[in-house]
Amino acid sequence: MSDTALIYDQVFQEHEVGRSHPENPSRLKAIVSGLKSDPKTSKLLWHKPQWAREEQICRNHSREYIDLVRRKVAAGSHSLGFPDTGINARSLDAALAAAGAVLTGVDMVMQGLAGNAFCPVRPPGHHARHFMGMGFCIFNNIALAAWHALDKYSLERILIIDWDGHHGNGTQEAFYHLREVFFFSIHQDMWYPFTGKKSETGQGKGKGTTMNFPFPAWSDGRDILPVFTRHLIPAMEQFRPQLVLISAGFDGLRGDPLVRLGLDADDFSVMTRIAMDIADRYSDGRLVSTLEGGYDLNGLAECSIRHVRELMA
Repeated sequence: MSDTALIYDQVFQEHEVGRSHPENPSRLKAIVSGLKSDPKTSKLLWHKPQWAREEQICRNHSREYIDLVRRKVAAGSHSLGFPDTGINARSLDAALAAAGAVLTGVDMVMQGLAGNAFCPVRPPGHHARHFMGMGFCIFNNIALAAWHALDKYSLERILIIDWDGHHGNGTQEAFYHLREVFFFSIHQDMWYPFTGKKSETGQGKGKGTTMNFPFPAWSDGRDILPVFTRHLIPAMEQFRPQLVLISAGFDGLRGDPLVRLGLDADDFSVMTRIAMDIADRYSDGRLVSTLEGGYDLNGLAECSIRHVRELMA
């Protein structure tokens, strides 16, 4: 296998919902600048994605919702009509490219063109539901990646690790009744979107393939990291994923303006190594990571660099 792939499109920075909005282009400017300046990550090649097509988006979202996004963008609206999901004239293009980046990442690792991939994208995705945008998210990038892997490569077992400080409600909802996708999440308890209780473990054929760990405010690595070793790793001995996907939100970092957790950059390195160990053991190293949250620009850049350095190891 070849090196870690970075998958990025300049259109991500053209999605703009207000300069004072926490989810703004400065996030990616900080990440891209950091990765290109770091002595180790600067050696990596950057790949431009194929944008997702409507039929691919329909794997996780209704045609009515896709039509709504198209109409709202064409009309010059500043919102999809959901109070926390803003748009501008380039938002649909950015969302198609963001979804396409993660699909491209899946293709690259499944075809042996990369060992693993990191997709620094905007808008993020893990709150987006089948019929609505939510929480700064338009299309659910990580869910679309899982559907793509299931459909195109006939995989039977996929692990999604979501370590964003907010619960990935849209991702959980997409696979809650499905045994083929295991969803593991750590997040702040009693915080937006107020889902992700420990008792939410899946239903029907998906019973037992959802694992949530909500943590009280100010929990740090000493509290959070043990659930990976005590719960995720043993669960994967039974599940044995053929592909590992990561919703890599870095808003659990201490000092982030939108989350009240106490992780540090080293903790994200540890979580990355654990994900890689699982991928190495069961998935021939196949792993695709995509950016979710993270709103402290300096911390976001540092965590992204640490994350990618571990992917390169």
